[in-house]
Amino acid sequence: MAGNDWINSYLEAILDAGPGIDDAKSSLLLRERGHFSPTRYFVEEVITGFDETDLYRSWVRASATRSPQERNTRLENMCWRIWNLARKKKQLEGEEAQRNAKRRLERERGRREATADMSEDLSEGEKGDLSGDHSVHVFAYDYKPEINYFCSLHGLIRGENMELGRDSDTGGQVKYVVELARALGSMPGVYRVDLLTRQVSAPDVDWSYAEPTEMLHLRSTENLTHEVGESSGAYIVRIPFGPKDKYIQKELLWPHIPEFVDAALSHIIQMSTVLGEQIGGGQPVWPVAIHGHYADAGDSAALLSGALNVPMVFTGHSLGRDKLEQLLKQGRPSREEINSTYKIMRRIEAEELSLDASEIVITSTRQEIEEQWRLYDGFDPVLERKLRARIKRGVSCHGRFMPRMVVIPPGMEFHHIIPHDGDVDGEMEKNEDNPASPDPPIWSEIMRFFSNPRKPMVLALARPDPKKNITTLVKAFGECRPLRELANLCLVMGNRDDIDDMSGTNSSVLLSILKLIDKYDLYGQVAYPKHHKQYEVADIYRLAAKTKGVFINPAFIEPFGLTLIEAAAHGLPTVATKNGGPVDIHRLLMRSLLQVLDNGLLVDPHDQQSIADALLKLVSDKQLWARCRQNGLKNIHQFSWPEHCKAYLSRIISCKPRQPQWQRIDDGLEKVESDSPGDSLRDIQDLSLNLKFSLDGDKIEEGNTFDNALDTEENSATGKNKLENAILAWSKGTIGGAQKSDQNVGTSKFPAMRRRTHIFVIAVDSDTNSDFLEIIKKVVETVRKGNSAGFIGIILSTALTISEVHSVLVSGGLSPLDFDAFICNSGLRKTLVRWAASINDKKPEEGKIVEQDESRSTAHCYAFKVANPSLIPPVKELRKLMRIQALRCHVTYCRNGTNLHVIPVLASRSQALRYLHVRWGIDLKNVVVFVGECGDSDYEGLLGGIHKTVILKGVGINARKLHANRNYPLEDVLPLDSPNVFQTEACDNSSIRTSLEKLGVLKV
Repeated sequence: MAGNDWINSYLEAILDAGPGIDDAKSSLLLRERGHFSPTRYFVEEVITGFDETDLYRSWVRASATRSPQERNTRLENMCWRIWNLARKKKQLEGEEAQRNAKRRLERERGRREATADMSEDLSEGEKGDLSGDHSVHVFAYDYKPEINYFCSLHGLIRGENMELGRDSDTGGQVKYVVELARALGSMPGVYRVDLLTRQVSAPDVDWSYAEPTEMLHLRSTENLTHEVGESSGAYIVRIPFGPKDKYIQKELLWPHIPEFVDAALSHIIQMSTVLGEQIGGGQPVWPVAIHGHYADAGDSAALLSGALNVPMVFTGHSLGRDKLEQLLKQGRPSREEINSTYKIMRRIEAEELSLDASEIVITSTRQEIEEQWRLYDGFDPVLERKLRARIKRGVSCHGRFMPRMVVIPPGMEFHHIIPHDGDVDGEMEKNEDNPASPDPPIWSEIMRFFSNPRKPMVLALARPDPKKNITTLVKAFGECRPLRELANLCLVMGNRDDIDDMSGTNSSVLLSILKLIDKYDLYGQVAYPKHHKQYEVADIYRLAAKTKGVFINPAFIEPFGLTLIEAAAHGLPTVATKNGGPVDIHRLLMRSLLQVLDNGLLVDPHDQQSIADALLKLVSDKQLWARCRQNGLKNIHQFSWPEHCKAYLSRIISCKPRQPQWQRIDDGLEKVESDSPGDSLRDIQDLSLNLKFSLDGDKIEEGNTFDNALDTEENSATGKNKLENAILAWSKGTIGGAQKSDQNVGTSKFPAMRRRTHIFVIAVDSDTNSDFLEIIKKVVETVRKGNSAGFIGIILSTALTISEVHSVLVSGGLSPLDFDAFICNSGLRKTLVRWAASINDKKPEEGKIVEQDESRSTAHCYAFKVANPSLIPPVKELRKLMRIQALRCHVTYCRNGTNLHVIPVLASRSQALRYLHVRWGIDLKNVVVFVGECGDSDYEGLLGGIHKTVILKGVGINARKLHANRNYPLEDVLPLDSPNVFQTEACDNSSIRTSLEKLGVLKV
C-alpha cells in the first residue's frame, strides 16, 4: 500500500505474534472472528486517505513493547481504531453524497426559478462555456489619477526582508500582496496604492511591524512614465486593532474586524482630503476600488465598500469551503472541532459576503473557479453565464447579480534574475580564479549536508505542513535507489530554532521527516537547513539550477504555485502536483513540448511511485532537462508583474464608477462601459437611500420642514408615501450629488453634528412600543444630566418606518426634534412572495404564517409580517435562498421575529454609523450605542468597532431564539474582553449612568 509503509510493518508484527492471537486470553473480537486473517483485514479496511500520524505513533509504541501480552493488547486497540476509521469514512462518504445531492437540487431549483423570473429565452452567449474571458485585454485609457486600497490583515507584512515561512500566516500571500502593491504603484494612471494591514507591536516580533507607514520602494523605474506626486507611490499602512502588544494568528482576528474597518475608514477619509488638496483641486479624491485579500480582509473590504460606495474586488487565495471538505474527508476532526480550531464557519460567511459585495473576483487558476468557488451559495457558473450574457445585451437581470470571475495569474519580479548556464564545477573553478566573488553563504549551509555536493539537487521549498506533502516526497526519494544514486534532496522548510517551539502540526511533520531520513539512511543525501533569509531564496534556486537539478511542488492541492514561476525564472525544470494551479501554469507555458510536458511534469501527489519516476526522468535525461529549462525561460514573461497589472487595471476600469455621491464631480471624461447591473439591489445609488435621516429640522423639500411633513402625513390618507418621497427627494438632493451647491455639504450644511462631544445611539430592539418608549426616556434623561444639551447628540436606530417612529415618539410625549437623526427601515419581490407561499403551504392548518406587509415596504425594503416566528426557518436559510438565486440582499428578522425585512446587501444599522462618519465627519470614538442583551438578527453588528457599547441587562432577551441556530458563536464576532463594551446591572437610570462613567463618557 503505497504511502503507508508502516502498515506493512504492522502486518508483519501481527503475523509475528503467531499463537498469541489464538490464545485463550485473546480479545473477544479475534475469537469471534474465528479464522481471522490480519492481512486480509488490513487490505480491506485500512483507509489510505486518513491522516495516519497518530496511528503511526501508536504502532511505534506497540513495536517497542517487550511484553507479548501488552503488545497484543496495543495491536488489538489499533485494530478497533482502524475499523472505526473505516466505518467513519463510509459515514462521511454518505454524508458528503447527501450534501452534494442537496446542493445540486438547490442549485437546479434556483436556476429554474431565476430563469422563470427573468422569462426570456437563452441566447447563444448564455449557452456557451464558462465565462472565462480568454481574450487579451488592451491596457489603454485616459490618464486619471487612480487611488487603490488593498486589505490584507493577517501575518507579518513588510516591504523588505519578508519573514516568509515564519508561521502559517506569513506565507505566499504576504509576498503576493506586497509585490502587487509595489508593481501597481508604478503603473501609469495609478497615483497611489495603500496596503492596509495590522499594526503589530509585540516583543516577539521585529520593531518594523509597528511602524504606522512604510513606503514600498520601486524595484525598477521601467514603467514609471507619469509624474511622481508628493504622496504618490505604494505604501504599507498599518492599522492598530486587536490585542495590543500581542501578535495573534488569523483565526483569532475575527472579533476585531469591525475595529479595523472603523480605523481604516478614518484613514481613507483623511487621505481623500489630503490627495484632494494635492491633485483634486480641493475636492476629495476617493479610491477607485477596495481590494480584499483572503476572507478576513474580504469581510472588511465589503464593509468599507458599502460605507464609501466604491467598487470592491476580492481575491480568496484559499477558500474555507474547500478546506472544510478536505478536513472532513480526513475523518479525524469533527465539524465542531474544525470550526473551533479554524473558525471555519465565520470564514465561510465572510467569503459569502465577499461574493455578495464584489464587482470582480480575481482567481489565479480556472480550477479555483470550477471546483472551489462553485461550492458557495453565492456563485453558480451556469447562472453567472446567463446573467453575464443578459448584461452584455442590455437586458434586465431583475435584480440578480454575480461577480465576474477573472483569472489573472500572479506576477513576479524578474529584473534581478540572471539565469546562468554554468555548472557547479565551472563555478568552483571560477571562484578559485576570482576569490573576490565568493559563493553565497546559503550555498555552504546547504552543501555541508551532502557527501557528494556535485550531484543534481532536487529542491522543495515549503512549510512543514501536512498539505504540502513533504513526507511523501521523502518516501519516494528514499525508496528509489536509482534516484538516490543520481541526485541529492534539499528541503527548505521555513525557519526554526527549536522543533519543540514549533506549532504542533508543523513539529509533527518535521519529526516524521527526520524519522524517514533515518529509516532510509539518507544521511549525506538530504539537506534540511534551519534558517534562511528571504533574499537568499533566489540563491537557493540558482544553486539547484547550477547542479542541473529539479524543483518539485508535491502539495496535495496548490491554489497557484508561485514557487513554480520562481523556479522557472531561474532555469529550473519542475515537477508539480496536478491538483490546482500548476495545471494552468503548464498550459500557459506550453509551447514546444507535448501535452504532459512543458517545463516539467505533472504528477499525482498521492502516487509515490509517480513522483519518483518524474524526478528520475528529469535528472537522468539531460536533453529533456535542457529543453524544459529553455522552455520555461522563454515563456516566463507572461507572469511578470507589469503584465499582471495591465490585466488587473483593464478589469478595474470596467467596473461601474462609484464613490460617495454627494462629493461626485462631473469631470467630463468619457464613461467606460460597465458590466455591473444597474437594477441590482446590491448596487444602490447610496447607502442612505434605505436609511432615512432627519437632522435638526433641516429642509426636506422647498418650504417643507421635517415637522411640517409629519403634519402633512397626519392630515392626508397618503401622507406616508408623501413623507417618504419627500425624504427620498431630500436624500437624493443633498446626498445623491444632484445639486452642485451641495457638494460641500459635509463641511458646511451640518456643522452641529461635528461639534457634538458625544453621539448617543439608541438601538434597543423591543417587543412592544411601550417598552421601547420607556427605554428611550431613561437613556435620554440619563445622558442629558451632567451634559450640556448643545454638546451631545441623540440618534434613534430602529426597524420601524419613519412615520411609525413619529407616532411612537408623539404618543410618549417626545418631540422628533429632540433627536439629531433617525436610522429607520426604509426582481426580489417574486422570490420572497414565492418563499412566503411555500412556508404557508407546509402547514396550512396554521393559516398565513408569513404575508407581505405592503404598508411597511418601500423602494429599498420589502417587509413581511410573521404570525408565528417559531414556524419559519432561521435567517441563514433565507439568506442562502437569496444567494442561490443571485439576489444580493440583507435579510433580517425584526421585532422579536414578528417582522421580516429585506434591504440592500450592505445596509445595516452598524453600517449606518459608518455612513454618519463618512457623511458628516462624526468621530466614531465619541459614539455610544445602547443595545439590549439580544435583538434583531443584525444585532451583532452593533457590538464591535471603535465606538462604545452599553448593553442594557434584561432587555431583548426574548429575541435570543433568533440567534439560536447560528453558524458560529458570538465570540467570533465580539471580543469578550473588549474595553468598549459594558453591561449594566439593571435597566434603570442609575445603572445606565454608572456604565457611562465606567466607559469614560460621563464624569464621576
